[in-house]
Amino acid sequence: MSQATIYTGSAGAENTNKSDIETSTIRAISWRLIPFLVLAYFFSYLDRVNLGFAALTMNAELKFTPLIFSWGAGIFFIGYFIFEVPSNLALEKFGASRWIARIMVTWGIISALMALVNGVTSFYALRFLLGVAEAGFFPGIILYLTYWYPAEYRGRFLAAFAIAVPVSTVIGAPISGLLLGLDGAMGLKGWQWLFILEGIPSVLLGIVTWFYLTDKPEKADWLSAEQKAWLKTRLDSEIAAKQAVKHLSLGEALSSPKVITLSLVYFGFVGALYGMQFWLPQIVKAFGLSNAQTGFVTAIPYLFGTVAMILWARHSDATRERVMHVGAPMILIAVALAISSYISDPTMTMVALTFAAIGVFCVFGVFWTLPTSWLSGTAAAGAIALINSIGNLAGFGGPYLIGWVKEATGQTSTGLLVLAVLPLLAGILVFVGGHETKHEFAEQGR
Repeated sequence: MSQATIYTGSAGAENTNKSDIETSTIRAISWRLIPFLVLAYFFSYLDRVNLGFAALTMNAELKFTPLIFSWGAGIFFIGYFIFEVPSNLALEKFGASRWIARIMVTWGIISALMALVNGVTSFYALRFLLGVAEAGFFPGIILYLTYWYPAEYRGRFLAAFAIAVPVSTVIGAPISGLLLGLDGAMGLKGWQWLFILEGIPSVLLGIVTWFYLTDKPEKADWLSAEQKAWLKTRLDSEIAAKQAVKHLSLGEALSSPKVITLSLVYFGFVGALYGMQFWLPQIVKAFGLSNAQTGFVTAIPYLFGTVAMILWARHSDATRERVMHVGAPMILIAVALAISSYISDPTMTMVALTFAAIGVFCVFGVFWTLPTSWLSGTAAAGAIALINSIGNLAGFGGPYLIGWVKEATGQTSTGLLVLAVLPLLAGILVFVGGHETKHEFAEQGR
């Protein structure tokens, strides 16, 4: 089944209402952009979280305690937070092709340089610089996709882009586990080879990005004049509908209570995401598995999460409902993490963590429809970056929380129980905050 078949159009009878020009335009955009962006995000996420697998041998060799590892895993997000908003504004100013290329080349180089870590100071410094380098990539792509997709398509295509996150683990976890087996090759440790071989592709792909990405639809020589006209008319009418409700300046968007609320929601979500991501390999390894086996077993929850993400986002677009599609999976994450903390059986632990992963990626696929439904232009660029930067501070807090609890109690599972509080509070905020669906789909008038 082709990607166009999977993602183009809404469910059921809605497909019959699509004009030929609409269908062909969305199909052309999707084939041109989504596979490439998924590949770019795949390497972005792989370079960010391969630390969890490197830790299986690196921590012992460099004598890193759970707290040292947690600080190193989390300090990435401090650099990320500081430079997130400026980076997204730079993307809007200089264009996606140039800025995304710059981001990818620099993060690839720094990721490969992680092979040179020889102590705590170099570990912290390179992880911080990796966050600085990558700042702006994810919110930049979220903003970039709003240049190309009308509101009714955004849920499924944001999910299509974000599918790189679970896929990076489904594919990357076994690869990372196997790369650790290169220990001793050319005098390097297995974890050093992991960083080098997973960093180089980002540099190469970044160079390609400069020439491949098209900044705006009007510059797309791969769309016909008729397709460009349809897309411009559709997107302009949506922007006009948003601004008719309220046109926000950058300052108003950044201080908006809705933006702050969404930032807190995202904080709770990201805490659970990275708490699992950085510590899951060590949880699985404790079952008594080899490094290679750990890679394959770690991939299981993310495989189920991949399928759930796409189906859930399609359902959200088809029903034009957002609150339940974000809030309910948040509650599922909290319940699953809490249950996993009380289970000692490896199989049942993996079942619980699989449900947690399903919840995580169902949220990931739909969450970004909330801010993009009522923001546009520079206000959208700044607000999306702010939400992502504040939310990603939990990328420091989540792993650190588990590390702190593990060092205090000797049990990673207790950390998962404490971590469950974050998505629980985030889910409650989603239901309390609500969402003005009529504004998101105002242009369609239906």
